[in-house]
Amino acid sequence: MSTLPLSSSSPLRSRSRMTWRRIRRNPVSFAALCVIALIFLAAIFAPLIAPYGPDEPDAAVALGAPSWHHWLGTDMYGRDLLSRIIFAARIDLSVAFVATACALAIGALSGAAVGYRGGWVDNVAMRGVDSLMAFPAFVLAMGITAALGNSTVNVAIAIAITQIPSYLRLIRGEMLRVREMEYADAARTVGNPAWRIVMIHLLPNCLPPLIVQATLAMGFALLTMASLSFIGLGIQPPQSEWGVMTAEGAQQIVTGEWWLFLFPGLAIMVTVLSFNLIGDGLRDLLDPRMRGIR
Repeated sequence: MSTLPLSSSSPLRSRSRMTWRRIRRNPVSFAALCVIALIFLAAIFAPLIAPYGPDEPDAAVALGAPSWHHWLGTDMYGRDLLSRIIFAARIDLSVAFVATACALAIGALSGAAVGYRGGWVDNVAMRGVDSLMAFPAFVLAMGITAALGNSTVNVAIAIAITQIPSYLRLIRGEMLRVREMEYADAARTVGNPAWRIVMIHLLPNCLPPLIVQATLAMGFALLTMASLSFIGLGIQPPQSEWGVMTAEGAQQIVTGEWWLFLFPGLAIMVTVLSFNLIGDGLRDLLDPRMRGIR
């Protein structure tokens, strides 16, 4: 009797060790995962980590270069740039995460239903997706934000709408493949309703490419949000946001205050690059065709 727990847990331990070995074989993606984890922790504990308040002005040190008191310098109002970047991570990551999660849920469910149903429903849905994807994603986000207004919620809605077509098309293609598999026929043979076949038997087998796409989409959401804020259609000052801070710093480049533009831009670049590297690592980890290569 004592051997049963060991035998039942050994496959889980073996799978965990195999996953850890694959992660270690891709140190770049693992390093990117650590960077994202640090950024998330900094955003969560921003009040404890930031040396100053994000909106705490000090005219005596306005436009101060990086120093021991202000590691990344100060802006035109004397606000500490490091503190504002840390607090800006809160809104940037939260909007990107909410937009991506909403788009993922809507796109996955819609794509699963369309792909399983097929027929005229599939044709109508895909023509609608083609119409949305005919517009450049950023242009579409600009139009939606301009129509709804440039609040945080509206920016998240605009970003989510631009992402839904890609998820819908991806899951629809996967559903067309898995609905013809033997286990799908077996589920239909025993009398399972269509919703149970889709949600329990088919959709879980479509998740690996969806997870990779969602990770990459987080970087796209951050870029879109920063770009909208940069042109004045996203988050508005004095709210701490990387795109807003980059736009404010761009106006000071000609006068030599390079740090105002450089450090918020680096925050955007490092975060987006890390999400892309994580997505690349997840693709190699979840794609069976890549497991023999690594």
